[in-house]
Amino acid sequence: MKKILIAAFVVAATPVLAQQAGKPSAAVMDAYVKGLWSKAGPEWDSSINPDETMRLCSQTRNAPSAADFEKIVAREKATIVFPADGNVMGDWKKGETVAQRGTGGQFTDKPDTYRGGNCYACHQLAAKEVSYGTLGPSLQGYGKARKFSKDEAKATFAKIFNPQSVLACSQMPRFGHSKFLTEQQIKDVVAYLFDPESPVNK
Repeated sequence: MKKILIAAFVVAATPVLAQQAGKPSAAVMDAYVKGLWSKAGPEWDSSINPDETMRLCSQTRNAPSAADFEKIVAREKATIVFPADGNVMGDWKKGETVAQRGTGGQFTDKPDTYRGGNCYACHQLAAKEVSYGTLGPSLQGYGKARKFSKDEAKATFAKIFNPQSVLACSQMPRFGHSKFLTEQQIKDVVAYLFDPESPVNK
């Protein structure tokens, strides 16, 4: 009975003790996070050591000041690399594969593991798909709503490449900036969104 009472006291007191301990410093948290990634190779450096933009977004809980918002957008816009031939449209059928696949980016991946954008995790795209996330807006009819404009397609390429070039502290991954997706994959996703024959626009 005594052991049960002691255990109950410890459980009840834990939140209080945690509050009394205080919030850990940024240095302690950084050291802890880096310790979790101790076996990571150099290709994971950007995840362990955030750049200026990600550091600021973390510090402000994705709510930067108006001045910092503009600085982030300007800085991230400068990172965008458009295709050398000026063509931002690829193959929509391949883009559908990129949008549907969520593989890649794990420690256990083999070198030839396909990396997908996993777009359906956050967006509705083709009407035929019944499983999709709602963290991001629906993209159904995306190209049609923009009258299949070449300028809009170019802007979409930029947003997929680096969404923070449009919205500071966006929760969407910086697919091109981080080199998670290739230029061709981004072009294919743009085609998936803009091609009149794509199921997104049906």
